[in-house]
Parts: sequence; C-alpha cells; structure tokens
Amino acid sequence: MGSIYRDERGRRSVQDWCADQLERWTVPHERVEVTAKGAPTHIVAAGSGSTTVVFLPGTNFNAASSLPLATALVAAGHRVLLVDVPGQPGLSSTERGPADGRLSWYGAWLAETLKELSVGPVTVLGHSFGAAVAVSCASPGVERQVLVCPGGLTRLRVSPGVMAVSAAWYLRPTPQRSARLLRAMHAPGHQPRAELVEWMTLVGRHVRSSRSPGVADVPPTPLRRCVVAGEHDTFLPPRRLGPAVRRAFGIKLEVVPRGGHLLVDEAPAHVAALIATAGGTRASPPEAT
Repeated sequence: MGSIYRDERGRRSVQDWCADQLERWTVPHERVEVTAKGAPTHIVAAGSGSTTVVFLPGTNFNAASSLPLATALVAAGHRVLLVDVPGQPGLSSTERGPADGRLSWYGAWLAETLKELSVGPVTVLGHSFGAAVAVSCASPGVERQVLVCPGGLTRLRVSPGVMAVSAAWYLRPTPQRSARLLRAMHAPGHQPRAELVEWMTLVGRHVRSSRSPGVADVPPTPLRRCVVAGEHDTFLPPRRLGPAVRRAFGIKLEVVPRGGHLLVDEAPAHVAALIATAGGTRASPPEAT
C-alpha cells in the first residue's frame, strides 16, 4: 500500500489546508490521535451532551471539510467526534485499507477506534463511503446508525454527464471544474461553498483517486437505524437505493426533497435533527432467503 498523495508537497498542501480550517473554526474543540489497525487516526472532538455522535465523511472529505455539519451537531446539543478516515485526504494515515476485504478492514478499524477512544454507546453518522464503513462495523459500542446517502449497499450510478465532468476535473482540476463537479453532486440550484471548491481543487491536484468500496457485509447486529438520501442524489438515486435499504435492513429509505448526494453540506441542520429521531426500534438485518 502506497501513499494516497502524488508527492510530499501535495501531502503538506492538503494537510495544511485542513489544519488552517480547523484553526479558523470558531466552535471550541480539541484534536486527538489514536492508532487503530496500525493506522494513525485523527479525530476532532467538540460539543457536549448525553449523545455522542461519531461522524464518518464520504470519499475525499474529512473533518475540516465538514464543519457546517459539525457546527449544526454541536448546536443541537451533541458531543461530536469527527473522524478523518485513513486512506482519505486529511490528517489520518496516508495509506488506504487493503484492496481485498476493504470494507471489512474499515469496519474493524472503526471498532478499534471506538475502543481506543473509550466511548460508547455512540451514534455513528456516516455519509456515502463513511456510511459503508459504519455498516461494516460490528462494535458493541454502537447503539444507532444514521446513514446518509450510504454507499456499500448497491452499485453507484454514474451518468455520462457526471462521468464527463469527473474526467475533466481529474485531468485538469481547476476551481471552475471543481465547482462543476460539486454542482453535479448537489441538488439542482444548489451552489457549492467556496471552501469546498478550494478543497476539491487541492484533492484533484494532489491525491490519487480511490475505487468504489464495493458492497458491505452487514453484521447481524441489532441496531437502531435511520437511512436517508436526497431526492436528486446522482450517484444513489432513491429508486435504486430504496430497494437495497429494504433488503439490507428491512426498513424504508427516507427521501429528502430537493436534496442531492452532498446532503450533509446542503442541509446540515436537517441531518443533525435526525440524531434525535433515528430508529425508534432495534432491528437486525433481514435473514437471507
């Protein structure tokens, strides 16, 4: 396993951006690091309250790029732990998990991270790839899961238009192309934050792309779960994701009107409010027939 960064200068540029964003964040917080599955793991802790929310960002995102959601979670009265997933651009390990059994490795990594932090029971809030990691974790310290536009349940849909925008960004990641890519991930009419445009431009210039995580092996652990997706999610349209959610968990997908794949950035207060209402009953995944 090699570094996700193209060179050392790129690693410094990405990590300096993250450190600068966290330093500018006006919400009181602290930064800690643990080692889980041999991977240095960076966590930002903020807020207080009876519920501890562990947030796992999606592909190419991290704590520093998710501060509007973090602010909303703290404002809702939660203790928040924002985890930079190893092998994604940020302040954790620069190496990805093994290609074989990748999601099972990440599930074990999350369980070990929670153990190292001595927290529990917790609510794990995962977005996209982060939700696939959450689903793969069998930690007894997890009480609830809130899965937003979750990967790991079905194959992603990549339309020709999104493929063209992604290819252009990958070949020459300018701010204009980063903005077009983010608009493709947002719901129609939603404009990306300037910070995200800057971030995606850095990622395109300095980070090697990662593959789809594949399909998660859902542990048979009874959990309270809430699964939501945006009405206009380009990668995981509700018509495709809904049946996968029913097969995996035996529950209904909640669809957010006028939402896109980046729901955590479009509607952070709405996502934060899900913590209080997620999964009133504990349910195991349906048995295979």
